Amino acid sequence: MSCLRRVHISRLLLVAALVGWVSGLIATITPRVMASEIDPEYRVGAEDVMQISVWKDEQLTREVVVRPDGMFSFPLIGDVQAEERTVEQIRSDLVQRLAKYIPDANVSVAVTRVSSYKVYVVGRVNKPGEYVIGHYADVLQALSLAGGLTPFAAENDIKVMRRVRGEQHAIPFRYGDMRKGRALDQNIVLQRGDVVMVP
Repeated sequence: MSCLRRVHISRLLLVAALVGWVSGLIATITPRVMASEIDPEYRVGAEDVMQISVWKDEQLTREVVVRPDGMFSFPLIGDVQAEERTVEQIRSDLVQRLAKYIPDANVSVAVTRVSSYKVYVVGRVNKPGEYVIGHYADVLQALSLAGGLTPFAAENDIKVMRRVRGEQHAIPFRYGDMRKGRALDQNIVLQRGDVVMVP
């Protein structure tokens, strides 16, 4: 085998390895969420996917995707508000609105894929990136998902960046104090789109 050919094959192997590594990284930081892992109090958001079943009516049983406006379309009744509602609230709304077509409808609603509850962990953590999770998470849980802090992280200078009505707010978080059991109330629940910055 010529030297040039060996170099060419080596490059192909390197590219294949890099593609595999990147694919693995993406799978790690954007995990798929099983329906059984979703908190019953989880509030649905845009891009979430739900399975809606109406007992003894296969034509109404379907998978729906929440649109960017927070609604989804359903036969007979049109648009249904989903954003910032629990699955039980959505189910009750469906039963009420379907009542004039199907009295005492037996309806079930389940979130099958969460795409809206995203938080971001950046900076000196082992696995920085976007995390899609099916339950509410606090700062410590987000840091755990990101593999924890690296050795040179400034553990008492962490900030949660949150956008409120168009304005950016920085919420301090002192990891060192948390490790010592102090100031536990700073371990706040993260909101959609929050960014945990670790300098």
